[in-house]
Amino acid sequence: MHETKTPAHRPAPYIPQIRLYQDWLKANRGLSFATYRDLWNWSITDLDAYWQSVWDYFGMQSPTPHTAVLAKNVMPGAVWFPGAQANYAQQVFRHVAPADAAGFAAVISRNEAGEHRELSWPELRRQVASLALHLQAQGVQPGDRVAAYLPNIPEAMVAFLATVSIGAVWSICAPDMGTNAVLDRFQQITPKVLIACDGVRYGGRDLDRMAVVQALVDALPSVQHVILHANLGTLDVPQNAIQSIATQVHFSGATARNDANTSVFEPVWLPFDHPLWIVYSSGTTGLPKPIVHGHGGTVLVALAMKVLHNDVGCSYAANTWGERFHWYSSTGWVMWNAQVAGLLNGTTCVIFDGNPGAGKPQGPDATGAAQPDWTTLWRFASETGVTFFGAGAAFYANCLKAGVDLSQCGDLSAVRALGTTGSPLSPEAQSWGTEQFRRIAANDAQQNIWWCNISGGTDFCGAFIGGHRELPQEPGVMQCRLLGCAVEAWNEAGEPVLGEVGELVCSQPIPSMPLYFWGDVDNARYLASYFEMYPPGHGRKPGGGDAPAEAGGVWRHGDWLRVGTKEEGGEGCVIFGRSDATINRHGLRMGTSELYSAVEALPEVVDSLVVDLEYLGRESYMPLFVVLRAGHTLDDAVQAKIVNAIKTALSPRFVPNAIFQVAEIPRTLSGKKQELPIKKLLLGQPLEKVVNKDAMANPGCLDWYVAFAKSRAGT
Repeated sequence: MHETKTPAHRPAPYIPQIRLYQDWLKANRGLSFATYRDLWNWSITDLDAYWQSVWDYFGMQSPTPHTAVLAKNVMPGAVWFPGAQANYAQQVFRHVAPADAAGFAAVISRNEAGEHRELSWPELRRQVASLALHLQAQGVQPGDRVAAYLPNIPEAMVAFLATVSIGAVWSICAPDMGTNAVLDRFQQITPKVLIACDGVRYGGRDLDRMAVVQALVDALPSVQHVILHANLGTLDVPQNAIQSIATQVHFSGATARNDANTSVFEPVWLPFDHPLWIVYSSGTTGLPKPIVHGHGGTVLVALAMKVLHNDVGCSYAANTWGERFHWYSSTGWVMWNAQVAGLLNGTTCVIFDGNPGAGKPQGPDATGAAQPDWTTLWRFASETGVTFFGAGAAFYANCLKAGVDLSQCGDLSAVRALGTTGSPLSPEAQSWGTEQFRRIAANDAQQNIWWCNISGGTDFCGAFIGGHRELPQEPGVMQCRLLGCAVEAWNEAGEPVLGEVGELVCSQPIPSMPLYFWGDVDNARYLASYFEMYPPGHGRKPGGGDAPAEAGGVWRHGDWLRVGTKEEGGEGCVIFGRSDATINRHGLRMGTSELYSAVEALPEVVDSLVVDLEYLGRESYMPLFVVLRAGHTLDDAVQAKIVNAIKTALSPRFVPNAIFQVAEIPRTLSGKKQELPIKKLLLGQPLEKVVNKDAMANPGCLDWYVAFAKSRAGT
């Protein structure tokens, strides 16, 4: 990989991006707003004006003008920017010359083995052009699918940009996913090309994936060409390593071209809503939903979220000089897409491939296994000069539990922002991180660390709720609803409420909402997933009120949300877990996250899961499953601490009927607790009907729950 010498930089305190945008609105539109609520209200009521301002503010380019902003306000099926053209790779390539002239890399990467690489902007462009021309030579046309089985490495970014630059549709799965899980996804989209790796390193072990790659080729008759990346570097992979397919090349060869054609290569202009990529729902039950997003809408929403709300700046802009953006993810999680989006704004992306707990052995636990090293990512950030550090909420909880001392992890003074998503971040974990950085900055003028806690989804590749550099911070509370996102909490009557917990709905379209699900006849799965709970037209008028039924329904996301508090109002938002995994005890409803916050604050508890088996009039039975720290057992004293914590934080009504110690909590590949499948299992449904093991991070743990369900059924 091309080497560059990029010094670590620490940006000086600078003007928040959302302030720059509001200054621009005032200067260029004559608009000023006294409060964020006023700004947000404008963005969701005058949709044309807001999204046109985003287009203009970020200097979006198109060789043809658009004839409207939102030409058709219907959900699903909104028509955005008709007449405009776009290409994700075009937006990235705009930054090649100025970013390189400033001396900044496009991608800085490291893996568990310590292999450090830097990819310059011109080299990124050259490799993308080489691979794009190679794909075209293989007959890849706009609309054809290119599937990838690659880890979080620069090659995945190159392959993505090359694919979409020629109008082909990208889809990726992580190599930690098993054959069946990958086939459940790729068989639905019939890819023409497969780009795969020979294996991955994870948890200190090299894992050969050649057998999986062969199985994918055998089960995907649509694949006409294979590009193989020798990721492990220790295997001599022959050119014809994949049997039963005639055309195959090595990734290094497909990206080696450097001639006049690569120099003049430009991404093709495509219709604004041309398919960009196919991402997948978690696939808890049934086949994962193959969700299609478009070029233009994805770029617009990514820029607005990344810059205005996440406050991630351009690395070569004076105001954010030296920005380095890291969000730990695998390619199986939508945060990989969010990480790549840093390139859209000319930001250096810093990526890590491997186990975030890998590193120096920390001593054995009760089973004799080495404890995870939760300092690995922090040391990586310190050595690469990361300025924005993002990870799943569970990562910070693990750091808290492990007693990580960030002052011993190198120089982290460049880090000015911490990002979280995946599940609600507990107040305890946020307070831990704030205090850690307060100590680091004790002799510095740096202000308190800023937390950018976001909640959104793979569904629309964005966030509904997130950060705001100028609003107050409160541990465990997200700062605001995002601009352009008409998000409300609705009570059981379908009325918006403030300071109360309700269903999270979005009453107006967003440009990055799915175009459709691949292969979904008449939008049946799409409609059933988000739009069936409320009558068409209800709450669909911009600014509030009903619209004609032809406008379609509101987007129901499936989360419990509270906006502000009854006592103080405010913009702060709290997610209380999935609305389909609710606890309903003695007439009181509550999201599961509140209970988790109380229980997992105890030093003895590492992880937990609760399900309420109240169903069709049965009396509620609520078991709580807990993973305890090594050396602890669920004795009377620990049980009493758990019960008291729930009584104190919530109510005696939410004390579980029984508490069980387990080895693991079942989680999806993206880290979500699998509450609903376990609930269904305990209600008597067969395992194969409620969960897809291949979509799980730890399917081996299910045996215990199956045995538990059988024992309950026999009582």
